[in-house]
Formats: sequence, C-alpha cells, structure tokens
Amino acid sequence: MSAEVDVVVVGAGAAGIAAARRLAAAGISLAVLEAGDRIGGRAWTIPHGGLPIDLGCGWLHSAERNPCTALARGLGFTIDRTLPPWGRQFKNLGFPAADQEAAHSAFAAFEQRLRQAPAGSDRAADWLEEGGPWNPYLEAVSSYINGTDLKTLSIRDYLAFADADTGVNWRIIEGYGALIAAAASGLPISLGVPVTAIEAEQSKLAIVTGSGTIRAGAAIITVSTDVLAAGVIKLPAALADRIEAASRLPLGLADKVSFAIDRPDDLEPDTQVLGNPHEAKTGSYHLRPFGRPLIEGFICGAAARELESGEDMVAFAQDELAGLFGAGIRRRLKPVAQTRWAKSPFIRGSYSHALPGCTDARAILAKPWDERIFFAGEACSTHDFSTAHGAYQTGLDAAEAVLSGRHSGGERGRPRREG
Repeated sequence: MSAEVDVVVVGAGAAGIAAARRLAAAGISLAVLEAGDRIGGRAWTIPHGGLPIDLGCGWLHSAERNPCTALARGLGFTIDRTLPPWGRQFKNLGFPAADQEAAHSAFAAFEQRLRQAPAGSDRAADWLEEGGPWNPYLEAVSSYINGTDLKTLSIRDYLAFADADTGVNWRIIEGYGALIAAAASGLPISLGVPVTAIEAEQSKLAIVTGSGTIRAGAAIITVSTDVLAAGVIKLPAALADRIEAASRLPLGLADKVSFAIDRPDDLEPDTQVLGNPHEAKTGSYHLRPFGRPLIEGFICGAAARELESGEDMVAFAQDELAGLFGAGIRRRLKPVAQTRWAKSPFIRGSYSHALPGCTDARAILAKPWDERIFFAGEACSTHDFSTAHGAYQTGLDAAEAVLSGRHSGGERGRPRREG
C-alpha cells in the first residue's frame, strides 16, 4: 500500500468497487482497503461441481434500470430472464391454490393499509389485521423482503422501496458475486486490512489500519451499518450523527442453505415451495435454479437469527422439505453450503431496514462531511436499499462527489496530487 493517495475506499463490496472503478478511470490514485479475505462483501459466488452458487445477492432487481445489468453485459456475463418463481407453490404442496389466493389477497390488503396509514403512524406491525389468519404469512414475507419482522419496520421506508421497484428481476448465470469480483480486476485492493480509525488532520485524512497509516485527501466509507454503529471504525466526533443514523438502519438477516439433489427430474426447474405458509418462521425454497440439480433455501428474519445462534439450519430446511415431499427426499439431499451473515465479523447481517420513525436516517448517513469523508452502500440509497445495485449506484455517486470537489477548486479537504 502507498503511504499517501488521493482517495481511500474502505470496503470492497459492490459500493466500494463501483467507487474505485470510477475513480481509477478518472486517473485518481487510490487504495481500496478490505477487512475480509475476499472481494464482494454481500455479493459472494462459490463454485460447486462446476456450477456457481450465489450465497449472497442473486437477483438483478429492477433489472432494466439496474446499473449492474450494463456492468454484466460489458464484462461478458450472461443474463438470464427467466421469471422468478416467487408466490407460486410447486404442485400446491402444503399450500392449496385457494389458500395461496387468500394469502396473496391478504398481502395486497395489508400493503394498501400501509399506504393509507396516517403520517404519524410508521410501524408496519400496527396495521396487521387483529387475529388475521394470514398474519404469520405476512411476517414470513416481510422476513424475505426486509430481513426483519413488521414491528421493527418503518412503513415509509418500506414503501419508498416498493414504489421504486419495477418488478423486473433477472439473474446472472455466472453469479452476482462473480460479477462484482470481475469488476474489481486491476484495482489496487488490499485484503485482510481492517480500518480501525479515520482521523482528520489539517489538510489530509489519516486512515489507520493494523498494517500502517495511509494519508489521503478523501475517504469513501462503504462498510455496513452494523459495523458503523458498533464503532469498529473510530471516526471524527463531528460524524456522531452518521453513526446514530447507522444505528437506526440495522441490518436484517437473510441466510441461504443450498443442497445438491439426486434424481432431480421430478422437480420442475425454477419453481418454488414455501415451507409452511401458516408459520412466520419458515423457509422459501427455490427448486432447480437455472435448471440445475440444486435446491436453494432462503431463511430470514427471526428464523435465521435463531438458527445462527445454535440450531442446525441444514436440519431445519431438510425437515421442511421432508414435510412437503415426504421423508424419502432426505436421502436425495446433500448439503452444499450455508451462510451465517450475522456471524460475519466485517458485515454482521444482510441488508438494512429503517426502524419506525427513522426513514430520514438514510439521507443523514449519505451526507458527505467536510468534502473529505463520503459514505456509500445500500443503506445510503433512499429507494434501492437492500440491493447490490443500490450499493453500486451509491458508490458511483460518492466517486462523482469526490471528483466534483476536485474540479470545483479550493484547498480545504480537496483530494489532490502533490509533488
């Protein structure tokens, strides 16, 4: 690592890579510091039997306006436009067609109540129908969408995302995590280098790490809100409001558990089953994604937190699948991988949600300080939070802000070349 650069980017996830690519293209000297041992953050693709498996983000949400769609095409990745299976139960197993219709109607009615909620009411759980038979289903759906339950969810924040989502969802055959890693090619990235402090000197920032201190004109911080809120990186006292904002945007939890399945032909490709539509703590299972001999389980919210704390996520998923397909499926399932995002020390969760009454926290967190410290990441996006493309776009925006500061003249806090 150079002892002095124009800009330091903290974190090599989607936001950090986007920022670094833009700055590098502009000829800015930079260093990208990543605490973990890989590139991608919450975008993570692993190989299994020659097949890529996404353990983190997997869908190009709002794909037709998603900047990662163009990125994928530009880097030669393959985009699959197969419709997602969400909301359709394979062979109606454990979820009869009439019940599916009733559950979907209950969700639509619940969303309508949220849209009609008065300005002074911002807790989603308050708008559940008292004793509603589909309330557990609504909680399960919230866990998949938001990573959390309805009592900790801001209505305004949720609707800001819902209104921005185009409903067009595609996938990357080679893997979303593989895309972000490929986008990092050629960038000056140092892995295994946690940043412990950022100190404001008179004209420079001191970026303190266990491997030494780097001085820079500006820093773009892209770490997760849970990492920021925990004080893992000591920041100037003037940024106390950003730390407070991060604490009001905690990470929900969405874990994945993947199985290889023997004799897969009796399962229709790209279909889905919900484990138990009458339980809030249940998994959603994508059958044969891309037609592959795999099952991808999606276990979120409170269920994921409980399973990460001790219970066996593999056994939980096997039990749910056996309850739908019969005990014989156990012999056909071979565990491949599972995530424990809350246990990842440099991430600590999956994606952010605003607590009730805290929708403005996103704008507070994203506000630059002294034209020297900038924030990026999915939590900084007011409409595309919880997505990789939201993170990527905020990284681009932060880089443009840095470049704008360099071009606007003046000395204080300007990242500039010297010597």
